Amino acid sequence: MSRSPHRVSDVMTHRVVAVDRQAGFKEIVETMDGWRVSALPVLEGDGRVVGVVSEADLLPKEEYRDADPSRREQMNRLDDLRKAGSVTAEQLMSAPALTVRTDATLAQAARTLARGAVKRLPVVDGAGRLEGIVSRSDLLKVFLRTDEDIAEEVRDDVVGRLFPVSRAGITVTVTDGVVTLRGGIPDTALVPVVARLTRAVEGVVDVECELIGPLARKADRPAAGPRL
Repeated sequence: MSRSPHRVSDVMTHRVVAVDRQAGFKEIVETMDGWRVSALPVLEGDGRVVGVVSEADLLPKEEYRDADPSRREQMNRLDDLRKAGSVTAEQLMSAPALTVRTDATLAQAARTLARGAVKRLPVVDGAGRLEGIVSRSDLLKVFLRTDEDIAEEVRDDVVGRLFPVSRAGITVTVTDGVVTLRGGIPDTALVPVVARLTRAVEGVVDVECELIGPLARKADRPAAGPRL
């Protein structure tokens, strides 16, 4: 069975192109075009990431090529105007770089992407050296897992660990990533725990818990007939 990819290192792209601080404007554009990427990590020394230069950093040069911005626009867009006159990666890059560690969880990487409003992150080791790139599409790969893989993981890692004795009475079905759990459990107070742990399995789209406790099962039994 294919277990959940829990870390950035499980889904990141290992082959990465980067530039150094002194890379020129045209070199940056040519590298982006040749590799079909929209952003490049900027490295120094032994491969430490010091910044990222993106298409958004390059566009002001074209935007302000023949423009005569008003004083108000100049005040509101000082950084873009500065970049319009920049010619090296060091001058153009956004720094410090927004990065993620190789051992970060996929949820941590997703939060960093969202909060930074970026499409991809350089992945670094403990010393800040470039190890790869993780993108939004990389994080979505977990939803390509098959329903069978997800069901088996939920049975083993959620149901099997929480209910080792009564697991045989619990069924797990998965349809298009939606997990449904049915059966009897010793204590319905554990239902929120089951739902949370199941939702944490990579590739799960939603969770439907139809688990009942001992009292509900007892109420479902037919009443005993009169004694003769």
